[in-house]
Amino acid sequence: MTEKSNHTEKPAIPRSRVIVDTSVFVNPETMVLLGDSVATAIEGFLEVCRKYSIEIFTPLSIFREISTFAPEETLKTLKTRAVVRAPDLYNTHVPAIMFHTFVRELRQRVNKGLHIAEKAIKSDDVPENVRWVRQHYREALRSGIVDSVEDLEVVLLAREVGGVILTADEGIANMADSFGIEVFTAREFLDYCKDTARE
Repeated sequence: MTEKSNHTEKPAIPRSRVIVDTSVFVNPETMVLLGDSVATAIEGFLEVCRKYSIEIFTPLSIFREISTFAPEETLKTLKTRAVVRAPDLYNTHVPAIMFHTFVRELRQRVNKGLHIAEKAIKSDDVPENVRWVRQHYREALRSGIVDSVEDLEVVLLAREVGGVILTADEGIANMADSFGIEVFTAREFLDYCKDTARE
């Protein structure tokens, strides 16, 4: 009888490992779902994870990023609750197709950036030109792509530990999707927790 009841018990959350990114706490659209400041958003996130027995992972580089936005006491609590460490860069294998795709896309983005620069050179309105170049050049080269070591480490750590990623960053989400790693926005994560609790 006891054995049967053990088999019918559902885990609190099947996706029990979450790798969290800085954007969840500092992006205004996602932060407000968890709290009214970076500190309270982190605390709200930790409370949800505690309630549903979710393991939290974050790369050391992301923890350092968060430390520029959050007070020391909040950071201490996060460090206590989360596994904070870099991914194993020596033993985490990445398929060659990922590098091939990344380099090809980067080349296309650089060419697009050059076209933007060429168009700006032909314009006479210098101050407006500078603003236009900054906006469009950044969008061409950085939007929707992993463009920092911190972002890359989120994806690699998720791949290593078999977790899902919680992020508001489109570049991280796109690379994670290429690896077959599940990604949650803050709203999806909270909705999933509530739906699972009702089952």
